[in-house]
Amino acid sequence: MDGRSGSVNRMIQVFIGLGSNLGDRMNYLHQALFKITSMQHVNVKQWSSVYETEPVGKKEQPAFLNMVIELESSLAPRDLLNSLKEIEKILGRIHRERWGPREIDLDILYYGSEVYNDIDIHLPHPEIANRRFVLVPLKEIAAQFFDFLHHLTIEQLLSRCPDTGAVRKISEPFARLQAV
Repeated sequence: MDGRSGSVNRMIQVFIGLGSNLGDRMNYLHQALFKITSMQHVNVKQWSSVYETEPVGKKEQPAFLNMVIELESSLAPRDLLNSLKEIEKILGRIHRERWGPREIDLDILYYGSEVYNDIDIHLPHPEIANRRFVLVPLKEIAAQFFDFLHHLTIEQLLSRCPDTGAVRKISEPFARLQAV
């Protein structure tokens, strides 16, 4: 996989992390999920519950709402990332500072079993093993998914995660998706 624009010949299992800690956080997650389900070359399989989580990095900011979705896509990593960044833009994300507050954040966590590193794409996401706010919702929908870099399942990664930040389920998975 070279990550160039275009599509791959087959559908690839992809996990996307969603987060928001500004404004109507739940609505941002809902709208992002709705827009992802509407993308071409993407088939959303399932999504986790919503979790309220402590910020990582810059602690002096509002709590986040986080969730994870599983999808299949024939988009190359670069095109998938570009589509996710466009959704962030449409939903009003303002880039402020690294690890700072954000209206919506969409990150590719895994792209199949591909390892891909470019200036702004690192797959699998380099911080997965250190982030409870990613691992808890990921475990809910894919506990036995095998992280080939760490040679552990998501469940095992979570049991070894050094992050002790609070992660609290606040909502079951969205039942219906519609534009609001």
